[in-house]
Amino acid sequence: MLDYTKKEAYERSALRVNPAKTCQPVGAMYAALGVHECMPHSHGSQGCCAFHRMYLTRHFKDPAMASSSSFTEGASVFGGGTNLKTAAKNIFDIYNPKIIAVHTTCLSETIGDDLNALIQGIDIPEGKYMVHTNTPSYKGSHITGFSNMVASFISYLSVSTGKRNGKAALLPGFVNPGDMRELKRIAGIMGINHTMLPDTSGVMDSPMTGTFEMYPKGGTTVEEIIHLGDSSYAFGFGKMASEAPLETLLKKCQVPYKLLGLPIGIGRTDEYIMSLQDYTGNAVPYSLEEERGQLVDILIDIHTYTYNKKVAIFGDPDTVLSLAEFVLEMGMIPKYLVTGTPGEAFEKEAKALFAKFGVKDCRAKASGDLYELHQWIKEEGVDLLIGGTHGKYIARAEDIPFVRAGFPIIDRYIHSYMPLVGYKGGMRLAELISNALMDRQDRDAAEEDFEMVM
Repeated sequence: MLDYTKKEAYERSALRVNPAKTCQPVGAMYAALGVHECMPHSHGSQGCCAFHRMYLTRHFKDPAMASSSSFTEGASVFGGGTNLKTAAKNIFDIYNPKIIAVHTTCLSETIGDDLNALIQGIDIPEGKYMVHTNTPSYKGSHITGFSNMVASFISYLSVSTGKRNGKAALLPGFVNPGDMRELKRIAGIMGINHTMLPDTSGVMDSPMTGTFEMYPKGGTTVEEIIHLGDSSYAFGFGKMASEAPLETLLKKCQVPYKLLGLPIGIGRTDEYIMSLQDYTGNAVPYSLEEERGQLVDILIDIHTYTYNKKVAIFGDPDTVLSLAEFVLEMGMIPKYLVTGTPGEAFEKEAKALFAKFGVKDCRAKASGDLYELHQWIKEEGVDLLIGGTHGKYIARAEDIPFVRAGFPIIDRYIHSYMPLVGYKGGMRLAELISNALMDRQDRDAAEEDFEMVM
């Protein structure tokens, strides 16, 4: 029998237990929801579409609208072309979107539906659009699906007229609406005229108006996506989520770009703002300098509680790496970094981060899972856990303070409205982290006092 306390008992090459990811179509659906008057369409069974909608709805607490090709046994054997043609007609007739964004599922990928050929054979109404991307769930993760969908919007729609429009394209990566608002706010303060793709602000954080709106007021318009081809420059955030769309925009429309890490914390937010300054030549306004100074002051104030504390972080690769750099800025040690998204770049960048800050004996793993992370923590404990909702089981079992950050967070509210990026986001994270550590310290002190009394 295996001894489950030993390392070789839980290291696996094929099996994943509680992977720190979900499937590609979730990311593709989220990206499509960030386009105004867009209907995300799942080319597969109703069950797949229902799961992906549920996953997003539980995280954002706003309805994720999407349609399905509704595969049955016949479509599974003979292909879903007829289903897609019927679905497109019904969607345009009944729901009247400006654009339908089709993504595939395991089933349609396995049977080999050629969506490019199928879409060309569909009678699309004048002034309407239909795009697609391939998102097999057995490859990559929701981050891969998000990246593929954004790249497809650009590939299908963006056009260069040869005349630059003076605007910057912002590709935010897989982040919450609150983060997108903050990225736009900073760009606005720096005097940048910009278009963000996708933009789920005003869609997945839309206000209560008393009337149901199939297509809320937010989102990037089709016209804005078309004009992205004339952008003067592009900024993308997060290598895993944004590099492929940036490359597509460069190759198709010759728009130069800069790829940045998610601007979480001081260093990465500095890099974002200085990149904007290099692009415009504008001076950094005092309001941003003030926010930075406030964050530095906060980190000094809480240093007693954060210094040398060990942290385990899991979730999406771009988010995990930026969170790791921020906790290093706080004087903490990112002992374990885990993402379910495959790719050598994650581990390579994590090791570079460890070397930059001179921390040793830290681990990073792509294509990882929460079971293995739990075993690492059993081997050598940490003082804090940061990640999505599913980490709560590790936190309970090992009695570790837990800060929810990233995706998905399904057992808390309001989080998607609050940014993690920028100096403002750093302040919020500092509050969450310091309060979690201080609550633990207060509890330990109370237990000691009780034992002394007894």
